[in-house]
Amino acid sequence: MGELRGVRLRANLVLVCLSVLGVLCLWGYAPWSLASSEDGYGLQPGDVIRVSVWREEGLDQGVLVRPDGGISFPLAGELSAEGRTIGEVTQEIARKLSTFIPNPVVTVSLQQNEGNRIYVTGRVNQPGVFLINRPVDIMQAIAMAGGLTPFADKDDIKVLRREKGVQRAIPFDYKAVQQGMALEQNILLEAGDTIVVP
Repeated sequence: MGELRGVRLRANLVLVCLSVLGVLCLWGYAPWSLASSEDGYGLQPGDVIRVSVWREEGLDQGVLVRPDGGISFPLAGELSAEGRTIGEVTQEIARKLSTFIPNPVVTVSLQQNEGNRIYVTGRVNQPGVFLINRPVDIMQAIAMAGGLTPFADKDDIKVLRREKGVQRAIPFDYKAVQQGMALEQNILLEAGDTIVVP
């Protein structure tokens, strides 16, 4: 008898939780998209997102972030996605759709992060393109490339980064960082960064 009462209590608790979640979704609050925006991942060209609008079957599709950083979505038209978080894109699509759909409930999720690539070239054992799905610093990227070759110039490594159309070189002294000095040089890499090891 007591065991049956415990099962009923748990079932009722699950129903209450699902009901609360359903009401929150109707109000446009989607807890799973808030978690995505808090991690701060900025979308990159080549990424694929899934956009769906609740109760609108024709508005559920995968969307590729184009090389120019833009996306297209029915009724919302064109919008910029490059560098924006999932939460920001969700809000922008919902805002644009609200002209046609009252209180749209929009869900955006990252399906593929193919645009989040870094490049390591020069005197490393395995130069190439690396897809990253977590924060990676310079030392970690060099390790991903198999480490430096014996003839690498350890104190003249550069990270090439393009910001707002302008490329700059960020110096990196491998030897100093390896010895525990100048650790501020071991920066986190951004999508599109190229490490050049002379």
